[in-house]
Amino acid sequence: METFLALLVGIGLAAAAGFRVFVPLLLAGLAQRFGLLPMAESFRWMGSTPALVGFGAATLVEIAGYYVPWVDHLLDTLASPAAVLAGIVLTAGVLTDVDPLLRWTLAVVAGGGTSTLFQGLTVGGRGVSTATTGGLANPLVSTGEAAASGLLSVLAILVPVAALGLLVLLAVFVARRTVWRRRRQPAQARGSSS
Repeated sequence: METFLALLVGIGLAAAAGFRVFVPLLLAGLAQRFGLLPMAESFRWMGSTPALVGFGAATLVEIAGYYVPWVDHLLDTLASPAAVLAGIVLTAGVLTDVDPLLRWTLAVVAGGGTSTLFQGLTVGGRGVSTATTGGLANPLVSTGEAAASGLLSVLAILVPVAALGLLVLLAVFVARRTVWRRRRQPAQARGSSS
């Protein structure tokens, strides 16, 4: 059961990395530092002062950069592979007392896969925002993404089951919106061809 809960923490943190790369790294490092998040021995450096200073500075730069037009798109390009790596590292870090092969397999598949999924959602959401508002709504989108990353990180650390529930609700919401949009498009195409 302990490994399952640790995996839930890792998945929640990986999803948060899909929204903002450095927010979950900073919060996981702080949680590890204050004894709220057990981490595998080789990942305890995340709670060190130099790591926390680095994560804090990177978090500020990342969040601020998403409010600058065109820089946000550049950050999306850089953040995509970084989010995958962060998801893998965060998941591997919280899987304590697990065989290394299982740790890294779960980290790559569950952590990397989850962060890839949520990074894709953020890139897609920003693309829709840019296309429909000319980028005027991108600061609102950025604020929502940063808030989602922070909330998911905190929930993953303190209440991993709630974080999983939030992820499932978000996935259902996105899936329904996608299916609804796809069903609507053919109906509109039929209506315009008549």
